[in-house]
Amino acid sequence: MTHSGNPFGQVLVALITPMTADGEVDWPAVEKHIDDVVSAGADGIVVTGTTGETSTLTDSEKLRLVEVGKDVAAGRARIITGGGSNETAHAIELYKASEKAGADGIMIVTPYYNKPTQAGILTHFRLVADATDLPVILYDIPGRTGVEIKYETILRLAKHPNILAVKDAKGDFSEVSRVLNQTDLMYFSGDDANVLPHLSIGASGMIGVTANIAPAPYRTIVDAVNAGDLKTATAAHKQLEPLVRAVMTHVPGTVSAKYILHGLGRIGSPRVRLPLVGPEEWEAAMIEDEIALVTGVPGADFSNFRPDRNAAAGGALPKVHGTTR
Repeated sequence: MTHSGNPFGQVLVALITPMTADGEVDWPAVEKHIDDVVSAGADGIVVTGTTGETSTLTDSEKLRLVEVGKDVAAGRARIITGGGSNETAHAIELYKASEKAGADGIMIVTPYYNKPTQAGILTHFRLVADATDLPVILYDIPGRTGVEIKYETILRLAKHPNILAVKDAKGDFSEVSRVLNQTDLMYFSGDDANVLPHLSIGASGMIGVTANIAPAPYRTIVDAVNAGDLKTATAAHKQLEPLVRAVMTHVPGTVSAKYILHGLGRIGSPRVRLPLVGPEEWEAAMIEDEIALVTGVPGADFSNFRPDRNAAAGGALPKVHGTTR
């Protein structure tokens, strides 16, 4: 299923981190959820990314997620550790520890909040990539970090032997085409609504939130594109559209994905950690209205969908906070 020379996979799930009602990581639920998505067609799992609530996980939780992922996947899917840090020294140590924990690759997000210059971004990525032998995905998501990785910076970073790919959540298709023409970098769609358009111009795969709920249609899309079957890929893309809208448009994807998975009975609690909170009544109503339009999506049977707005309400304060060091 994986392209030759692609160490990450093609259908990658930006994994939620299932939690108990009091906000502690629900480790049995983590194991079950990873097995569910891998069995449904995912060949890569990104743990501790944005969707995994990396900002409020402790380093020990992040490393254990890598270890659990490796154990459950058992060679069926690659385990990529996401997140990182907006402190370069912390990011280096975290990724070195992730490598020791068994990660197959790392995904480095652009430093957030600091708003570094392009020179600072270049230095950050280079130093982190220097510190590990693992293959690296650059995560370009200016909507969250406040700063994009400029085209010229990507070209310079492409020369680093460990930097092999970009996760694109910027949506600039012309830039993607330019970079694909001028480098050997792989691109992964980081926008659930644009997976097929990204693949159609040469992307290698996707890293998606909606795939927590339904990886199988993304497997269909990717395999169809690989086979040159645009008709099949387009049909699966259209079928997914209302589910993608439900997950990605009303509240943060983590919140909606947990709300939907809990309503399907696939996780024990929809709880997220503060400052994230569950959907308000009107937000939950919009999510449910979108879900009512979902039909025929493989692996997502909504006939017994039972959302619980009370269980999702508010957010949790864990016993141990995430730390900068």
